[in-house]
Amino acid sequence: MNPDQIVTAWAAAWSGTDPAALGALFTPNATYTDQGIGITMTGRDQISGWKARTDAKIEDVRVTVIRASHCGDRLTVEGVYAGHIKGAPTPFAVPLVTLLDLENGEIARDQDFYSLNAVFAQSGLPADWYPSAA
Repeated sequence: MNPDQIVTAWAAAWSGTDPAALGALFTPNATYTDQGIGITMTGRDQISGWKARTDAKIEDVRVTVIRASHCGDRLTVEGVYAGHIKGAPTPFAVPLVTLLDLENGEIARDQDFYSLNAVFAQSGLPADWYPSAA
């Protein structure tokens, strides 16, 4: 895929309901770091699992791309990360910057940057909120 197709497919996979669609965009040993939470997943299965866990906790997850640029094998995506944390009073929509490093038309490394505090504040949750195990 070319860079524009990757950005479109990546945003569609996050906004869709099939976790495997996200994992399929990555190399077999890719890393995905959610800087807001501070966790890294490795490989397609863990990345697909991250999307599934996100969907289990957040309704109507979506990523809207505002602008994307690329230089060599690095894509920089500016957008909005939005959804409604299950049980929260209100939905959220926060700025997101994602860095995607490509390898042979697939994503080899993904780093998402957004403010978890802004997610909680917009959702009407306290800053130290943690989802229940249920």
